[in-house]
Order: sequence, then C-alpha cells, then structure tokens
Amino acid sequence: MTRHHRTPRLLGTLLLVAAASVSAVGSAPAAAGPTATPLGRVVPAPASVRASGSPYRITPDTHIRVDASREAHRVGEYLADILRPSTGYRLPVTSHGTGGIRLRLAPGPLGDEGYRLDSRPFGVTISARKEAGLFHGVQTLRQLLPAAVEKKTVQPGPWLIAGGTIKDTPRYAYRGAMLDVSRHFFTVGQVKRYIDALALYKINKLHLHLSDDQGWRIAIGSWPRLAAYGGSTQVGGGAGGHYTKADYQEIVRHAASRHLEVVPEIDMPGHTNAALASYAELNCDGVAPPLYTGTDVGFSSLCVPKQVTYDFVDDVIRELAALTPGRSLHIGGDEAHSTSHEDYVAFMDRVQPIVAKYGKTVIAWHQLTGAHPAEGALAQYWGLDDTGADEKARVVKAARNGTGLVLSPADRIYLDMKYTADTPLGQDWAGLVEVRRSYDWDPGTYLAGAPAAAIRGVEAPLWTETIVTDADIDYMAFPRLPGVAELGWSPAATHDWDAYKVRLAAQGPRWDALGIGYYRSPQVPWPSG
Repeated sequence: MTRHHRTPRLLGTLLLVAAASVSAVGSAPAAAGPTATPLGRVVPAPASVRASGSPYRITPDTHIRVDASREAHRVGEYLADILRPSTGYRLPVTSHGTGGIRLRLAPGPLGDEGYRLDSRPFGVTISARKEAGLFHGVQTLRQLLPAAVEKKTVQPGPWLIAGGTIKDTPRYAYRGAMLDVSRHFFTVGQVKRYIDALALYKINKLHLHLSDDQGWRIAIGSWPRLAAYGGSTQVGGGAGGHYTKADYQEIVRHAASRHLEVVPEIDMPGHTNAALASYAELNCDGVAPPLYTGTDVGFSSLCVPKQVTYDFVDDVIRELAALTPGRSLHIGGDEAHSTSHEDYVAFMDRVQPIVAKYGKTVIAWHQLTGAHPAEGALAQYWGLDDTGADEKARVVKAARNGTGLVLSPADRIYLDMKYTADTPLGQDWAGLVEVRRSYDWDPGTYLAGAPAAAIRGVEAPLWTETIVTDADIDYMAFPRLPGVAELGWSPAATHDWDAYKVRLAAQGPRWDALGIGYYRSPQVPWPSG
C-alpha cells in the first residue's frame, strides 16, 4: 500500500497560493478551509495556480468571445449553454468586441489537452493549443463559479470568477471510466448523461463493455442474432436491449463533443455466453447453451480450434472498427477459465492481428501479458494490492518489453465495490473501498518495477451486476470518480488526502445542482445544509 504525505513546507506553500497570491503547484490545503479562493478548490487539482487581484463578474452585458475557428466557437456555444439557464443572461457568442469571457486557440507549451486560464476584473481568457484544452479549461471555469450555475432555472448570483492564473496540463494521456452495459443495459440517454458527468472532471476515455455472458449490446449486421437474441436479457432476467449502429454512433458523437474517445470492448474468448447462445456453430460441440442471467464468471469460451470463430471475430471487429473513430479496441481476455492456456495464447495470437488489420490498437485486460501482447498493445491491470507476485511479475515484464499499462486496481478504483459493509449496492470480492482508499495511491509507483513511461494512465470501471438505474450509477461513481480523475490528471506533487477531501467536499453542492445523487462518505467534510 502506497501512501503519500505532503511535507509541512509544501502545505505552507499551498496556503500561500490561496492567501497571498504566490505562485505554486497544487491547490489550497485543508487548513485554508472551504472559504478559500475557488482557484484552490478545483478538482482535478491544476498543475499551477496563482491567485491574484479582484474577481471577474459575469453580468447581463457579458459576451463569450471566440476566435474565428470552428473549434473555439463550438466550445463557446457549449459554455453558453451551461451558463444561460442559471444566469438568465443572453451571453452571445461572438468574434468581436473586448472583455467578457474569451476562448482562444494559440500555440503554447501545454500540449493537446492543456490550457491557461487568466481571470482579471475586465475579463477571463482561456487559451489552449487544441480544442480539447479549451474544453478542459471550461470545466475549470465551471468550478470557479458558484454551484448554482449548474441549475436549469434562473438563480440570483452573483457570478464571480476569482482573480488569478491557472496553467494546467495532464499527467497521463489516458484517463478513463468504464461502463458495463452488458450485465444491465443502459440506454443511449443514460450513457450520454454519464459522459457529461465524466467530462466535468476531464476524463477523456469512455470504455463501453459491450458484450458478456449476460448480453450482447451492439448490432452486428453479419451476425444479426448477436443483438436480437443475445441482447434480449440481462442479469436477473430483464428485457435487456442493444444499440443499433445509429445508437452507437450517437454515443460516439456525444462523447466526441465532450472530448472523450469511446473504447468499445468485445470480451473474448471467455465472457461469451450471449454469443454462444446466439450461434450454435461458435460452440465446439455445435450446441447453443441457454441465455444466462446470473452473475457467475469463467464458464464460457469461444471454440479456439474452429475457423468459424475467427470468421466471427473478423466480422465483429470489422464492423465495430468502422463505427469507432477512436484509436483503440478492447478485446477483453480476462477470466477465460474455460480456455486452456495453450488455447488462450493461440487465440490472442490470431485475434490481435485482426484488430491491427482494421486500423485499431489492442487493449485487453492484463491477462494478455500471459500470452504475446502485440506491439503497441495496452494491458489494463485490474489486480489487487495483494495480487500474487508471479502475476504482477508477468505484467511488469511485459511493461519492460514495451507494453503500455492502464491501471484499474480493483481494490482501489472499481466503482462497483461497496464503500462499507452496509452499502446497499455493489460487491465486495475485492474488499471495501471507501473514498480515501480509492484516492490515496500513486499510479506511478503502484506496480513496483514497471517503468514510469509504461504507465499510460488510469481507468475506473463500473461493473453493473447490481447497478440498474441512473441513481445507482451516481451513488457508486460519486464521490470516488473525481479522485480517479485527479490521479490521472494532476501532478503527483499535488497528491494530499487532507487537502483533497476539502476540495472534494466543495463538489457536493455542484452535484446537488446537477441532480447527481452521491454517497455522503463520513471521510469527507461535506458542507452542512
């Protein structure tokens, strides 16, 4: 277990950021309390904060000024859509005039996702090299305003943006969240709602778990029974459902508008009962099993020796890749307990080149490292703090040989784990995961021996055996998800639980305004009332 404690010297420096306008890395510490400048309450913690001068006030005369690019205009309209309902102001998006809120694309040192935010009494400027940076800067701007700005009816204000400068860029390029739509199906609207919540915390990958034993959720034209039959149920025997290709493309477009890349997963060779039930020929004995609505794992497998298996995989990957503009495609590979090791290796050796053939990069669960990871592949680690040394050694060896790692330790950031024994939802096979435990670890040092350059980021999976509604998603994701986002975005030097829990507490009223119901962990000093 890795713990990170900031020294008194650094805490003092951070206090000066909020209280004396001295430039520093990080945000205001717990000692400053929730009354400190909003610049010090942003989640994820920015790379650099300098508080200075008087705030900017949004008024009925405020304009959102953008440069002539379509990219800046898109972000400007997005910002206006957020601010107009609560302020009641017109907030025209224009390329003319001075003052107001300015969104500007310009060359700079902050990379494709970084931004600079300058707030002065005469206006606020967000500048970035790419549209994603502007968008992330807008998420910070939202947090600098009162929580009531998120409401859909006119609120009294005032709408003040604290004076100062934020310079910000992410620690890791991969900052993900996974939603399992197979165990329980979630509609396009529900997925879009989750995307909007992820975007607030600068998450940039949405991993959709589209197939499992309990349901196949994406229409494949060349194998129509996969969705029509394999998608007709879910855990507990409900009606299930699936996405048409148009549905999936709507999710992809909405994610792109929030600067998230969709990473679709077709889990194989295990977790495949929905496919096996849909097509008898995919079974080694040619007999289709019944649909499955339980929660056991490890009992299903595609038939590795059959050629039809690879015809099937080729068709599925071809059609899914054509719908997915992102760079990656996830092929699962976990809990293939009904597949021999030799067959597992043979299967992965044949399937990874199919992914490459259709222009995508392989992501798989870390069991892939027991086979032969393709060049450029990412392995998603979901082990525990006490996972066996041999298994960890395989992952570390693969990382040393060039396989990138995305960290999703189950006893840290699986969002379906119970907070406490009394949590009404979720599971506990990986242990109980309260808010501090999910936050208080360092991805850079979590797997001893893995090269720092191999750690590409983090991802918080939400498995849905017990998750059925939007309210269920909210309760299990919040307040843990923002901490995972901070682990992915913020410099390691900002990591401090005592400071973070105060910043996290300040998010509570914002979630209330957004209609996000969350677990009020006793570890977090939530505002009263």
